[in-house]
Amino acid sequence: MTFLSKEDISVVLCGEAGQGIRTVETILVQAIKRSGYNIFSTKEYMSRVRGGQNSTQIRVSSHRVSSYVKRIDILFALSSGAIKHLEDRISSDTCIIGDSEHIKSIRDDNTQKSPQKSHLELKENYNFLEIPLIKTAQEMGSLIFANVIAAGVLSCILNIPREIFDSLIHDIFARKGDEILQSDLKAGEAGYNIGRELIDSSSDINQLKLSVSSDVKDELLINGTDAVGFGCLAGGCRFMSSYPMTPSTPLQGFLAANAHDFELIYEQAEDEIAAINMALGASYAGARSIVATSGSGFALMEEGVGLAGMIETPVVIYIAQRPGPAVGLPTRTSQEDLNLALYSGTGEFPRIIFAPGKLEDAFILTQKAFNLAEKYQIPVFILTDQYFADFYYNIPSLPLNDVQNENYLIKTTPEYKRYLLTHDGITPRGIPGYGEGFVVVDSDEHDEEGHITEDLVLRKQMVDKRLKKCNQMKEDAIPPELIGPSDYECLVIGWGSTYWPIREALENIIKTDPNRKISFLHFKQIYPFHKSVTEYLERAEDVIIFENNAQGQMANLIQLETGLKIQEKLLKYDGMPFSVEEVERSLKKFMGISDTDITPVMGVSK
Repeated sequence: MTFLSKEDISVVLCGEAGQGIRTVETILVQAIKRSGYNIFSTKEYMSRVRGGQNSTQIRVSSHRVSSYVKRIDILFALSSGAIKHLEDRISSDTCIIGDSEHIKSIRDDNTQKSPQKSHLELKENYNFLEIPLIKTAQEMGSLIFANVIAAGVLSCILNIPREIFDSLIHDIFARKGDEILQSDLKAGEAGYNIGRELIDSSSDINQLKLSVSSDVKDELLINGTDAVGFGCLAGGCRFMSSYPMTPSTPLQGFLAANAHDFELIYEQAEDEIAAINMALGASYAGARSIVATSGSGFALMEEGVGLAGMIETPVVIYIAQRPGPAVGLPTRTSQEDLNLALYSGTGEFPRIIFAPGKLEDAFILTQKAFNLAEKYQIPVFILTDQYFADFYYNIPSLPLNDVQNENYLIKTTPEYKRYLLTHDGITPRGIPGYGEGFVVVDSDEHDEEGHITEDLVLRKQMVDKRLKKCNQMKEDAIPPELIGPSDYECLVIGWGSTYWPIREALENIIKTDPNRKISFLHFKQIYPFHKSVTEYLERAEDVIIFENNAQGQMANLIQLETGLKIQEKLLKYDGMPFSVEEVERSLKKFMGISDTDITPVMGVSK
């Protein structure tokens, strides 16, 4: 096989929930990065504790990689169901490594479905490499060692030095005691020996030889959740209240784990309604506050969003999107909650919505969200999704030099009016106990002091006051990022987590056709739009948008805000992210570029 001579290798681990795939992934991603390779990792998993089939993709590269690809170069099958689960991604170039028992089960299953085919013919359809994974684990005393053995096999094939592998085993298992640590070190050694035997005995596989970089060894390897979490800490977050809900729960765990060191209070509320009201209470008292949830959990928070709008109290709301309606697909990905965030809460009041596409953006947008929530006294949303929250890749550092927190609290005087009418709609914000003033808030319409009113003239003035903020918010809006030439003819649009698949696909096209005038416009601020958006759209002859939802929610918002209708919408809503290959094929088809390997891979709306 020739794939190990490539500069970018896609390795996929697949097995049942409970088999320890997470352990293998943890060992491999750290070992690969410490060895000087660039890495990208993402996972897809079923909503169950045991059984089913889960998989993790790890891209190992001599250059930076940040996107999910459909291609599988090496498949490590930890269960007999792995092949069926991933059969649409397996090609004749895929090398399948698995235990003899699992591979026999796969062949038997295929033979029953196609009895006219012999075992030999089925083996020729798949590139199987059998290893004694289960037998070796049993000889060591327990099947629990199978995951470390598997990690050792792959580490040998990926040319990871033993000292790096052993160091990681020590870091992960030392806290469990020396006996367990020594057993896992022996399991890793057994895996390395199996990997060496594979390389020596088979012409189907050889040891990976990529160029390494000493700089990569010291870089950060974090996921989307970590980037948002660091942004919360950098933004001065002091309070989080949330109810656990996939895929937002990891952010709750991140802030809870760091609460002591950063003087932050984390409260696991009894439900989402309590969570947002707690956050508003903490914010009223002066603490920068956040809630984290997913779509159906956020649906319970909507009354609290309206309360934030009425009492003009800042709050940051993190929504990690997943497919709906209702519980939908709890562990899959989507971009279906844009409308939910945009139109949440009764009445009319301002809000800001961010949707990061890369780790650096997640950090700086989250930090900025706390500043803007305080400045305008509004809810600010951060939209991610399961894919973004879970993927890893290495970066040199986070943009710490861009962090600047702004204090908008004032010391009140005895004459203080919480909702004083001002020319820009922003009343200087006081909090209880800081100064001599009395800070009154109420969920009903109120006068300048905060007391309930039914004065209809004053009602109109208060609505106008809140909406006046929109003018300045547009001035503070972050412009979309343009990748490619400014004299483009075709403009590709994406938002949130579609950033890297679209960008990599576009770069692949430009490599083969450098004169093609095509560019990519990525939205990291979804609402309100920056003033440059209309100009970008009007400049293009053709516009195409990629979204992970069924109705083109962003395309519809663009039409609503600019009056310009996007005719070509590439919409994917099966719970999986866009792969680089499907974006590339769709763009080639849209632009009339010949490609014999174009297949229908997603819903298309025109």
